[in-house]
Amino acid sequence: MPNVDQNQSEADSGHYAPVEDIAGRADAGVLFICDHASNALPPEYGSLGLPPAEFQRHIAYDIGSADVTRALARHFNAPAVLTCFSRLLIDANRGGDDPTLVMRISDGSLIPGNARADAAEIEARRLRFWQAYRDAVRHKIDVMSAAGPLPAIVSLHSFTPVWRGVPRPWQIGLLWDNDWRMARGLLEELEADGHSNVGDNEPYDGALVGDTMYEHGTARGLAHVLIELRQDLIATPEAAQDWAARLARPLAKVLSRSEMHEIEHFGSRAGTGRRPFLKAGRQI
Repeated sequence: MPNVDQNQSEADSGHYAPVEDIAGRADAGVLFICDHASNALPPEYGSLGLPPAEFQRHIAYDIGSADVTRALARHFNAPAVLTCFSRLLIDANRGGDDPTLVMRISDGSLIPGNARADAAEIEARRLRFWQAYRDAVRHKIDVMSAAGPLPAIVSLHSFTPVWRGVPRPWQIGLLWDNDWRMARGLLEELEADGHSNVGDNEPYDGALVGDTMYEHGTARGLAHVLIELRQDLIATPEAAQDWAARLARPLAKVLSRSEMHEIEHFGSRAGTGRRPFLKAGRQI
């Protein structure tokens, strides 16, 4: 059975909450979110036919990302929204009609419990888990926007140190689409703090139609960034808290800029194959 981490008490009582909602100041100016926070499954899904070891791998959740998210929320006294279900059940960061919303194979592992998931089952999961998370984020943004200032959105993820035999050199990756505001500012501040191996849209590209940041950041014109941290650096609670502390100063500097709390629509380059230029000369 999977390690159901923070949801164990809910599962044991027969109630399964799909979202972890962390309270914070409505006027904090920043909302932290975590799409792949948990490796948990509702009791009725068992283990999806997988052995326990699979739930300790990146295919089940973004290792360390939840601890970093909670630590940053505490530091800024800001709200946060985290998933309480494994990405093996449904991927909260995919668009609602993405064919990879419910994966049948992930990084070489077959997922028996997803093999026969038909359209009705996928829709049931989408409504119960995916939609609940998206709605919780939307509600938090609405409340914070009404209180003012408009919130910037920071999404926390983590990535594997090695992919298909190739080591990944980055410690941090900043993912973004056309809205350069937070990515540019954070890159500058991180480099000022001595972080030289920061990936600009590495190890992934930040432009994906329908993903969480597209819906809540790009479409609404809110400043946003997706921060990827390498999993070996944040694999323990202590290490995750250390990296949250390292991120706090550059984040605070960037969030102090007025442009991070203004509506501005940059559109999206998703599907165009075109990457704006950021690092060399800071040209946008």
